[in-house]
Amino acid sequence: MHPVIERVTQRIEERSAADRQRYLEHMTAARRKGPHRGALSCGNLAHGFAACGKEDKGELRSLTRANIGIVTAYNDMLSAHQPYHDYPDKLKAAIRDVGSVAQVAGGVPAMCDGVTQGQPGMELSLVSRDVIAMAAAVSLSHNMFDGGLMLGICDKIVPGLLLAALRFGHLPFVFVPAGPMPSGITNKEKARVRELYAEGKVSKDDLLEAEAASYHSPGTCTFYGTANSNQLVVEIMGLQLPGSSFVNPGSELREALTRVAAQQVTRITDLGTDYTPISEIVTAKSIVNGLVGLLATGGSTNHTMHLIAVARAAGYRIDWDDFAEISSVTPLVTRIYPNGDADINHFQRAGGMAFLVRTLLDAGLLHEDVKTVAGHGLRRYTQKPEMDNGKVVWRDGPEASLDTDVLRGADAPFSDHGGLAVLSGNLGRAVMKTSAIPEGTEIITAPAVVMSSQHELEERFKAGDLDRDCVVVVRFQGPKAIGMPELHKLTPPLGVLQKRGYKVALVTDGRMSGASGKVPAAIHVTPEAVDGGVIGKIQDGDLVRLDALSGTLDVLVESDALEQRAQATLDLSDSHQGMGRELFGVFRANYSGAEEGACVLFSEQ
Repeated sequence: MHPVIERVTQRIEERSAADRQRYLEHMTAARRKGPHRGALSCGNLAHGFAACGKEDKGELRSLTRANIGIVTAYNDMLSAHQPYHDYPDKLKAAIRDVGSVAQVAGGVPAMCDGVTQGQPGMELSLVSRDVIAMAAAVSLSHNMFDGGLMLGICDKIVPGLLLAALRFGHLPFVFVPAGPMPSGITNKEKARVRELYAEGKVSKDDLLEAEAASYHSPGTCTFYGTANSNQLVVEIMGLQLPGSSFVNPGSELREALTRVAAQQVTRITDLGTDYTPISEIVTAKSIVNGLVGLLATGGSTNHTMHLIAVARAAGYRIDWDDFAEISSVTPLVTRIYPNGDADINHFQRAGGMAFLVRTLLDAGLLHEDVKTVAGHGLRRYTQKPEMDNGKVVWRDGPEASLDTDVLRGADAPFSDHGGLAVLSGNLGRAVMKTSAIPEGTEIITAPAVVMSSQHELEERFKAGDLDRDCVVVVRFQGPKAIGMPELHKLTPPLGVLQKRGYKVALVTDGRMSGASGKVPAAIHVTPEAVDGGVIGKIQDGDLVRLDALSGTLDVLVESDALEQRAQATLDLSDSHQGMGRELFGVFRANYSGAEEGACVLFSEQ
């Protein structure tokens, strides 16, 4: 193992020893009560199988056959989740073929960040992760299940499902992907049209045509945002079948992998001989593997919050320093938009997960001695699935990349570090995705232009007020303020300013997520403005300095003068009403900070 990866792993284990021990004690106590249907009264059990067919009722009465709970995030507005519409029937049939039973335990909400970008509904995006975790926990609370299948792909959905699964950590869970849509127009072309529209050089119809040619069919969006980062991370953590993440919907291989996933979870329940609960899969080693995979591919910055919350649910405490230290020794081995021109289908064709895992294992950057849903050892994830006479077989993946413009070995990477910087200074702490920014933009010092909404930027850009070097500060966007919406409406105008030759950067206590790209952006600033953060004291014209190389973030104002400044305030009532936002005041009031996972689920933050 690389000594830094080993050191960070040991540090996490030592830091978390007491929490992890308590977690495992809770999981051991829960296991002793199984099979859980045996704890139910006759009336409980009769209610639980009343709607089942005669054969399934017999199996559920016996307590010797596994009953698998399906938790689904299906809706047919999310292109990524639309293929799930008939998965429950497919999963039930596959499980019935091996003598077990499956029931849909429940459904969870699944909002599309692409639909809500720049809209009031986006302020419910991050909160939906914790709602999904709660809803999934309610779904599993019937005490009817020996294992679970989790159907979810996008942004907050997979982390939410994973949070819930870990609280039922005495059970095995397999995550079941549905795959990316085929490639449409290039992401580079889509970004070009967006910038032209921001400048008023193309019409809204032209913009819609470009967007529709990019997001065009069932399946996950093909750029490397949070959805595809989710898939890569949960696979490299051993929670999905090897090579299953990026197989297109409707293909023969996709259908076969879904069937295998359904049957595999029955084999690893406590009723079988290969009992592998999720609490034994998600360990410090597998969490570090997830971090390495994320950083080696320039994945979504949303996971600087999600993985902290996920780790906490499994009894581990990780922080941004862990991310930064791992990033410093993890080579960047992919170029996938926004960190390049290729999309996730190009990554798959270049060697995909099998080659990625192989090169990172061979470089000593991943822990091989971990449990997975496919068995012991991460080396089996260097194999890729193929069809052979109507059945899935796993064969060794490529030993060399099939397209070095998209995917490279760890010995010849695009960069010797993982493209994530943690910034600290008098403005607090923030994260900055550096893998996609142009060379020479790692350090920016410029006057602040202070705003309290991403919509203000659009107005000032169109008025020509920003045609200069500047650091755009967008505050009052954090979890406690308005739920920490993504701020992607900022990207096109800032990209235009950058192309015009101005030195521009962004500082915000909001999010930019997996689609953040070429504009230097210090995001997730914590403490946030409403929590007394110094970002709330910046004034127009103050010099702000971002330095990704030294890891600093400061407003260049004398400390005494800064101390004496009043904290800015803002009436946020308009963001707390309408579109259902009034229902989530208790969440906003109880959010932890971004570096603690921006989470409301843990009583001791």
